Amino acid sequence: MKIAVSGKGGVGKTLVAGALARYFADKGLKTVAIDADPSPNLALTLGLSPMQARKILPISENKELIESKTGTGYSGVFRLSFTVDDIIRDYSMKTPFNVSLLVMGTVHSMGSGCTCPANAIVRSLLHHLVVERNEAVILDMEAGVEHIGRGTARHVNVMLVVADANMKSLEIAKRIYELASGAGMKRLFLVGNKVAEERQKKAISEFAEKNGLTILGFVPFDQRIIEAEMRGESPLEYKSEAIQAIEKMCEELAGIIPDKLEA
Repeated sequence: MKIAVSGKGGVGKTLVAGALARYFADKGLKTVAIDADPSPNLALTLGLSPMQARKILPISENKELIESKTGTGYSGVFRLSFTVDDIIRDYSMKTPFNVSLLVMGTVHSMGSGCTCPANAIVRSLLHHLVVERNEAVILDMEAGVEHIGRGTARHVNVMLVVADANMKSLEIAKRIYELASGAGMKRLFLVGNKVAEERQKKAISEFAEKNGLTILGFVPFDQRIIEAEMRGESPLEYKSEAIQAIEKMCEELAGIIPDKLEA
């Protein structure tokens, strides 16, 4: 199962991505979570402490790794062919929920043909994880899908676009939907998050119907999530209403994709 999660900043996509990763890990699947957001915080959601999270060096900023993989000894010239298996083994961090976490870091125009060394590393690593490895991979992405690249995008089983009832987040969700479809993703779903009342649910539903977006489900506004994060705890520790709603969506996804591990 390869799932990409995207949406406007602040809509709760990292919570959704973390809950998905924990669900599949709990089901016994070898699970890798990729934090590809420009403001990475998936580590905290997956149970690492702030101190542990601060120690994680994003792949795109690891100069020693990048040089070892792409360096040729000639200024301005670097290798485009290299293996990445060892990166997953040596640079992923095991979290308390038995999910291996990789923090990618920000590289602009990752899927647009840029040939900088950091871009080459991240692009090859994403391609390897999504296309070649037979396990559950959850990608917590920034808004948009360009940094996956068209070739890799076609191998993502599902794209979840998270939005709340705010019109700005819904418009961005629509744009992401269009980008993802154009990149070759075939199973696209909208997830309505932080739904506190029926009129918010109605607003999301009406927008989705008007714009041809398929809703996978709704996640209720959950005070326990906010309180856990205020205490610096992982909200995944609690079987709150929001977490249960996301787990229900996981079960539905398992029914949509016959073989959870087939790319």
